[in-house]
Amino acid sequence: MRTVVSVSLSKDLAVELQKTAKAEGKSKSGVIKEALRSYIWESKFMALRKKMTRKAETKGILTDEDVFKAVS
Repeated sequence: MRTVVSVSLSKDLAVELQKTAKAEGKSKSGVIKEALRSYIWESKFMALRKKMTRKAETKGILTDEDVFKAVS
């Protein structure tokens, strides 16, 4: 099932969207969907990273070297 979402863009952003879609051979909708998927993935990744960083810190894992030692 699809849902239609209306988004208001500045003129500059709309022009950049059009240029990007044309350069990549995609529809504007396709560019926006890809950007939204990337944004959501990154947001989830950063939330998980924050959670795991707190857990690591409670175990004294503070640096990349500490991580390497813990997994080696």
